[in-house]
Amino acid sequence: MHCIVTAGPTYEPLDEVRRLTNFSTGKLGSQLGDFLVAQGHQVTLLYGHFATYPEKKHAQRIVSFDTTLDLRAKLELLGKETVDAVFHAAAVSDFGFGKVWKRSAGGELHEVKSGKISTREGTLLAELVPTPKIIGSLRRFFPASCIVGWKYEVEGDRADVMAKAAEQIRENKTDACVANGSAYGFGFGLIPAAGAPQHFSDLTMLFGALEKLARNRQP
Repeated sequence: MHCIVTAGPTYEPLDEVRRLTNFSTGKLGSQLGDFLVAQGHQVTLLYGHFATYPEKKHAQRIVSFDTTLDLRAKLELLGKETVDAVFHAAAVSDFGFGKVWKRSAGGELHEVKSGKISTREGTLLAELVPTPKIIGSLRRFFPASCIVGWKYEVEGDRADVMAKAAEQIRENKTDACVANGSAYGFGFGLIPAAGAPQHFSDLTMLFGALEKLARNRQP
């Protein structure tokens, strides 16, 4: 199979020197890519520019991305190839910056624009704008592929995370979703579009189930 794996964080610029990003290291996606290569598959790893996982990656092709729009554009381009499975494990920034304002002594807001916003401006207000949901475009980019998303949550409990994973599948016509994070608790959940959810205590078991899911979807 030709598998695409996304790994690591996107970032969104505040100005020409500052960025908004997240704590993703790219470890899970990188290890999933290595596992798939070891099973004899061709892997394209889309790897965040600021991912910090230090180990050697064994994917046959590694493509760097930076912003959310950059990752989306590279996935769209890969949609022109024959792709059997897409494992979208990257931690996409949920927000980018909109306008930045300074409040005057009279309470009015005045927009601040600069290649490097100065601290001399004092306390500023920055608008956070939701970024496009890449997973919502994947079925259009890869109409015949097995597509697996991720749902990482830190609030609620396991049932809440699994419900959100099922909602992600319904909304985006994906084949499965991996649930994890402190809200899920220990291990990983694999929620398929059809069939019973599964729980895995380690990554190797999860990776094996993902590879099996992709193989079983092939015509």
